[in-house]
Amino acid sequence: MRRSRVKDILASGQGGPVLLKGWVRTRRDSKGFSFLELNDGSCLGNVQALVDHSRELSPLLERLNTGAACAVAGELVASPAAGQKWEVRVSALTVYGEADPETYPLQKKRHSDEFLRTIAHLRPRTNKYGAMLRIRSEMALAVHGFFRERGFAHIHAPILTGSDCEGAGEMFRVSSLEPEAVAALSPVEREAAEFFGRAAGLTVSGQLEAEMLALALGDVYTFGPTFRAENSNTPKHAAEFWMVEPEMAFADLAEDMDLAEALVCGLVRHALTHCAEDLALFVSFVDKTLMATLTGILDKPFVRLPHAEAIRVLQASGRSFEFPVHEGSDLQTEHERFLCEEHFKSPVIVHDYPKEIKAFYMRLNDDGATVAAMDLLVPRIGELVGGSQREERLEVLSRRMAEAGLPSEPYWWYLDSRRYGSAPHAGFGLGFERLLMLVTGIANIRDVIPFPRTPRNLEF
Repeated sequence: MRRSRVKDILASGQGGPVLLKGWVRTRRDSKGFSFLELNDGSCLGNVQALVDHSRELSPLLERLNTGAACAVAGELVASPAAGQKWEVRVSALTVYGEADPETYPLQKKRHSDEFLRTIAHLRPRTNKYGAMLRIRSEMALAVHGFFRERGFAHIHAPILTGSDCEGAGEMFRVSSLEPEAVAALSPVEREAAEFFGRAAGLTVSGQLEAEMLALALGDVYTFGPTFRAENSNTPKHAAEFWMVEPEMAFADLAEDMDLAEALVCGLVRHALTHCAEDLALFVSFVDKTLMATLTGILDKPFVRLPHAEAIRVLQASGRSFEFPVHEGSDLQTEHERFLCEEHFKSPVIVHDYPKEIKAFYMRLNDDGATVAAMDLLVPRIGELVGGSQREERLEVLSRRMAEAGLPSEPYWWYLDSRRYGSAPHAGFGLGFERLLMLVTGIANIRDVIPFPRTPRNLEF
């Protein structure tokens, strides 16, 4: 018999023979029979299985406590109990894996997020994290669907790299050498002894490679893991995170902002349409304002304003910020959230930043003081998207790299793209975990990724 999913059973309009495999959420014993609540991870709901205390089934039933894995076969019938449409009258029972009730850490009660992070290998079995992971899966599918509908090619950027996209030096070095061997080598000797014959690191972005492919294929995007060796323990930062990075050939900053706004709205709309049941859990138990936040994103076009104007708004606010603002300052989370949540009450795209606070590859504007960069800010999160029109002029790019103290040798291939058939192009990066924080109302990035990697934490 083909296995049925809980999701399909709960949506079914008819009974009949059924085979269900899953995990026991609870077992309740009565005289002559027991009730099992089974969940298989396909949805929030459980299916009740009614098991007779027969000679064949009783010994198996006694092995089934909360957390145990089993299969039940029987007849799906209308349930007389309130609050549920169906139940399974069990005729056959299989025990796959027992769970000791004395040590199994997940019981029928609410557990703190801090505790659940210590058992990240088991927390997907809870309602909250099961719902989050289903939403994560659906949002990943929505990302691919969004770009497919617009004719973008999905590309794969390397995870190992010899160049730093951000120029900030916050990269994890990857080496095949034993630490003892490294200590005995000079820097030159170490470079020669490395697996790649040079220093290698985990990528902080697939952007530079995406640019190369955009200048051949047109519109492309990459969606994969990125890494940053930043010793930051804030709720928004992780050492390993996923980025959605589209790159468009023959595009300018205005088109870049248009795409970013369309992507965020499209993903929020997809979540509201396809994740309604799981979102309801987060509205009830995580953030009661979540639906208002999500629908508010779709209500009207995003506000767009230059960085200089954003600074003037902040200075005129009368607010005492922890990080003071001035003409050349970057925006901190407190500034970003003020703009979104209090002043404009809308997502905001800030553009045309001072060149000194942005990366070398961003196109220098005609004023010589700002670059064609943009950040898309949303309520509760702050920056969700960061992007720019790229500098396509070889002489300007070379000068900007020199000003940033970047040697040209490791980027020879990047500079080549400006020597041969250079064209205007633009792109951005969207932090996938931050998107999930926005969609679910979860406040900590550690709780929207299955196994978070943060400073001093590399479990599982």
